[in-house]
Amino acid sequence: MADTVIETPRLRLRPHRASDYAAALALWQEPDVFRHITGQPIGAEDQWHRVMRFIGHWTAFGYGMFLVEDKATGQMLGEIGLADFHRGLGPDFDGAPEAAWVLGPWAHGQGIAREGMEAVLAWAHARMGAVRIVSMITPLNEASVGLARRLGFEAVRTASYRERPIITFERTLG
Repeated sequence: MADTVIETPRLRLRPHRASDYAAALALWQEPDVFRHITGQPIGAEDQWHRVMRFIGHWTAFGYGMFLVEDKATGQMLGEIGLADFHRGLGPDFDGAPEAAWVLGPWAHGQGIAREGMEAVLAWAHARMGAVRIVSMITPLNEASVGLARRLGFEAVRTASYRERPIITFERTLG
């Protein structure tokens, strides 16, 4: 599955490679990227571990996070996909594939996250059938909350993750 590639009219979504480390590190230095997610930039060592974890997801689960590229230019736009992060949020969240998306500020406001996530969800439905997908988003990230709703996710509950407020969402494919 590590060779899975999804293409949309504008995007190429592919699993991460070790060679994506520098681009992923640069992405996570952008304040508009980390502001609502980690609250701080991701350091070099932690970013390396993220890329390795993303690569490992494909082997362990047959799904994972995709690196999003602009088909016309090859520029990295962000990361979109499904993962199992074992967040410790309880049985109504943990164990289900978690939808996640993050784009660089150069890709905001162009419908790229929606285009990419719609393609990922269609791919996941074809591969996994009627499966429950979860997501978590800070309520301050209004753009992502709105996208989750447009993608068919429904808010389940509010919670706290790493001392930050979140809303958990769910949607069943199919």
